Amino acid sequence: MNIVRIFVTDRLTLGIEVSAWLVALFVAVAVALLLWKHSIKVHHCVELNIQLGGIGTVRMTPTWEDVQIAHQIWTELVTRTAAVRIDPEHDVICDVYDSWYALFQRVRTLIGDVPGRCIRREKSTQDIVRIAIDTLNVGLRPHLTKWYARYQNWWEHTSDALKEMTPQEHQKQFPAYSELLSELQEVNGRLIECANELQKLVKG
Repeated sequence: MNIVRIFVTDRLTLGIEVSAWLVALFVAVAVALLLWKHSIKVHHCVELNIQLGGIGTVRMTPTWEDVQIAHQIWTELVTRTAAVRIDPEHDVICDVYDSWYALFQRVRTLIGDVPGRCIRREKSTQDIVRIAIDTLNVGLRPHLTKWYARYQNWWEHTSDALKEMTPQEHQKQFPAYSELLSELQEVNGRLIECANELQKLVKG
């Protein structure tokens, strides 16, 4: 059986005949490709409202890869003090800063590991990367730049006081404690909001 037959008609025009099964094969492949392309998307639009870093409202139709990226970032946030409400009576600020610094490094690594094909192909992936970068550079970095080294230096040079009081009591002796704590709690609150918004994307 001929798959494709090319012939000259009685009117001296060119005719082509294609076997039915080949047509069916082409249709099946086209449908499969269409379904595969459609399955890349999660099929619904998600609206995120992230105030940290001034990101604001972002609407996207995420891919499954976007969901995976968001899940990794969300996990980093909620398993550290970043997205857990800080309790100044029990939490130690040095530990909070160490956790935030580790978070910064980890999220930066996750961003760097995002496949280039996803960034080029999908606007939603570009949005996820932008959210992560702005969260770090605009939301978290300014606070760490202002307070981290200053507080750590004070803590190290006054560590003898820990022989007579708890870390929680000692940290209250920091000269700018009230200002630091206020800004620390503000960023903490924004990180919690950010984690909650990413959870919308993860859970759909």
